[in-house]
Amino acid sequence: MNASPRFSVIVCSIEALKFARICECYTHLLSGYPHEIIGIHDAASLAEAYNRGIAQATGDILIFSHDDILILDPGFPDKLAQRLEHLDLLGFVGTDKLITATWFGAGQPHLHGVVAHGKPGNPHLSLNVYGVHDWPVARNIQAIDGFCMAATRAAALAVGFDAASFDGFHLYDLDFSYCAYLAGYRLGVCCDIPIIHESAGNFGYQHLQYAERFVLKHLEQLGHTAPEAIKGESPGRGALFREHQALLQAWQPDLLRRATLAMNRPAGL
Repeated sequence: MNASPRFSVIVCSIEALKFARICECYTHLLSGYPHEIIGIHDAASLAEAYNRGIAQATGDILIFSHDDILILDPGFPDKLAQRLEHLDLLGFVGTDKLITATWFGAGQPHLHGVVAHGKPGNPHLSLNVYGVHDWPVARNIQAIDGFCMAATRAAALAVGFDAASFDGFHLYDLDFSYCAYLAGYRLGVCCDIPIIHESAGNFGYQHLQYAERFVLKHLEQLGHTAPEAIKGESPGRGALFREHQALLQAWQPDLLRRATLAMNRPAGL
């Protein structure tokens, strides 16, 4: 990768205000690097749209981003550029053991990463710690959540998104990252980049439909998993904050490691 890589940010958005906001965020963060922002506003599915974005992108590093996130770390591009010298795909939460069609299905201690959530009308920011076993980057990851993913150009082109199987707006990210892992690409989760996501996910009926497709596609690799081994909710440790400065102060390795240890402590201790 070049000493000063070019970034291509690919964003699917149908809301002009959200798209303007995310463009401002990335323009500010990437001001020291050559970059482009590719907006897809007529996506048939996220997989289809991201494949279109890959075809248009000219960058060395491709960022696949939701339009409802806010990245609070000015070192974001430097960290991605340095880490993608040794890794191929980065996310912010993920697992080192995928057993079903959710990244958190195996539960602790296989989960990694940290993300904050904020919802319109709610005055609090929620800090969700899933696991900080390694700081600043967890390696040997098998799958990641797709609210923000950064890949080398080579990995993105080689793996691509399965728009035939995932022709909606669910599981495109789990499939992309798991396929990258199965193909031998190196995945990591960044724990030290404060990021806020407005959505906590939608696990309704449509998600179940695509979950079935995912499991059938990867049945041989996933193997047989007893139903009781699958966690229905993403197990993590949370805290509420009134404003982002307090959130940033809490986003420190010692505090996050203590939360991780508490989650993995045997019951009764």
